[in-house]
Amino acid sequence: MVFFKKKIVPLTDIFSDNFIDIHSHLLPGIDDGAKNLKNSLELILKMHSYGIKNFITTPHVLGDVYPNSSETIKNKLTEVQNALKEKGYTDIKINAAAEYMMDEQFSIRLEKNDILPLKDKYVLVEMSYFNAPINLYEILFEIQLKGYKPVLAHPERYHFYHNNFDNYYKLKKAGCLFQLNLLSLTEQYGKNVQKISNEILKLNMYDFVGTDTHHHYHLELLKKIGTKKNAKKIEHLLRNNATVFN
Repeated sequence: MVFFKKKIVPLTDIFSDNFIDIHSHLLPGIDDGAKNLKNSLELILKMHSYGIKNFITTPHVLGDVYPNSSETIKNKLTEVQNALKEKGYTDIKINAAAEYMMDEQFSIRLEKNDILPLKDKYVLVEMSYFNAPINLYEILFEIQLKGYKPVLAHPERYHFYHNNFDNYYKLKKAGCLFQLNLLSLTEQYGKNVQKISNEILKLNMYDFVGTDTHHHYHLELLKKIGTKKNAKKIEHLLRNNATVFN
């Protein structure tokens, strides 16, 4: 009997020059991602070695836990941009948006138009891993009423939806776009999340992808997605990122 190993391909073969990562935590010291400027640069340069040269990084905006203002995020972005420029990395492009928890404070920000979109009208949102907001569909309606398009971060990670796929269909029908975490294709978040991510992929319900990079461990794990099978499964999503966000 002959056993075939998975054919590993370098990540530089998966990520084209025009791919843009729309979900990461690379700004220094403002959430659970990069700890300081040195750490920010280390993460960005490691991702650069994988072929990722374009970023819209997305720090958490989450109640009193990460109460980041648009101004705070922009200031940290400028700090990182200047540091990259000083070190001569002219082929790296980084901008910033935010990953907004859909809570009461988000609704207030929305009302005030104090939102940092990924680009144009695309807004990255998330919800608690324990349960969806009671008024979830009202929030999604409010987002769209303001002219924005909600992009739901990592829908595969909301375990309370796993036993009823109708919830995913309902979200899509309500105008919600889906962003796959690339690490969900590994066992990083558990085998069940890996299974659900593949099911959502088969149903062609994802719109975009992101690395959701927080630290070096995530980047080591990211190497595991480098198989020809995974490359084939996500190639249309990588193209979507490049087309919509560049």
